[in-house]
Amino acid sequence: MGISTCSGAISLSRELENESAKFYEELSMRHEQDKDLFLAFAKENSKYVKQIERVYYGVITDAIEGCFAFDLNPEDYQLKATLPKDASYSDALKKALAIEEKILNFYQVAAEQSKHLMADVPRSFTLVAKKRSERVPKLKELLEKVN
Repeated sequence: MGISTCSGAISLSRELENESAKFYEELSMRHEQDKDLFLAFAKENSKYVKQIERVYYGVITDAIEGCFAFDLNPEDYQLKATLPKDASYSDALKKALAIEEKILNFYQVAAEQSKHLMADVPRSFTLVAKKRSERVPKLKELLEKVN
């Protein structure tokens, strides 16, 4: 079933952030050398959820919610945020990059779909996408070091 309302998009955002936070927490336990970076990513995820929810609850009305501003298929953004126990560090970093790209895509699509009917929520989605995009070069740098 697709997502058509802002509350549905916010719920999917929360799910993606929580799943990727768990992934980064697991990475921090498996790979001590970059533990601080991964824990920082997990902590940021929590901040992103709060930021988006705060904006949403600050501006949402029944009229906006009734606009059905979104046409999102949650299956397009499902994360497989678990690693096999024997996954190499390189595999883990590749998985982290794939997760980041999928979440970035979600935020970009959600912001684009809702920008004509709302202002604050898509702006918040865009801001989170921008912040999350800063992770990609960091992860690529780590991947280059291990390869």
